[in-house]
Amino acid sequence: MIIDTHAHLCDSAFDVDRADVLSRARTAGVTAVVCVGESLEDALKNLTLAEEDPLLLPAAGLYPDRFDLGEAEALIELIRRERDRLVAVGEVGLDHWIVKRAPEGQQAELEELQRELFLRFVDLALELDLPLNVHSRSAGRQTIAALLERGAHRVQMHAFDGKASTARPAVEAGYFFSVPPSVVRSRQKQKLIGHLPLSCLLVESDSPVLGPEAGVRNEPANTAAVPRAIAEIKRVPEQQVMEAVARNTARLYRLGS
Repeated sequence: MIIDTHAHLCDSAFDVDRADVLSRARTAGVTAVVCVGESLEDALKNLTLAEEDPLLLPAAGLYPDRFDLGEAEALIELIRRERDRLVAVGEVGLDHWIVKRAPEGQQAELEELQRELFLRFVDLALELDLPLNVHSRSAGRQTIAALLERGAHRVQMHAFDGKASTARPAVEAGYFFSVPPSVVRSRQKQKLIGHLPLSCLLVESDSPVLGPEAGVRNEPANTAAVPRAIAEIKRVPEQQVMEAVARNTARLYRLGS
């Protein structure tokens, strides 16, 4: 059982051949795809796509480059209304790379607003008892601190770009870390996975990005190669990785319960 725990199947990059992409995923052994969203529009599209294909598990979130309070409130209302159809709140999080690209005079204000919006979705996930699918680019330490401060417990750190030492408090809190296909070419991901226990690992594609080849559209089918890469890094049998990842995914998303 391979579950892609973070993919953007609502992305327009898949509008032309989405059915073929999903067919290739099934052929590769992918049994479900958690479809995350970055906006209100994405959330609505994910819900529609999930109605059309049972492979897709819809999620809804607000990407940290979106600072519209009105959109955030509308999305929170949607998540409450569709709570029984959604499998996660995500993706949501912090991104200091985005903040640093803003004019210097706006950076402090944007960083505070980004944190405020993130915490609203953390609180919402706690209220509704849904997992959080979390983005933390260039802000791993701050993101984990905010999650721990709020008492979040069902958490997936997606494509974490920090060090193992930064990840340690999240591991101790029982959070999970999802590994994308780019692990085959990313020294940072390889070093991180080498230090994380199997008991906290998931797999993801982050389609259409973070594929095994830079600059080439990524697909959920590529998730099937991630357990092999993890097994090579950790020097354990691939079957052991597959079983651990399946248990971890079922535990976080309460699949089969």
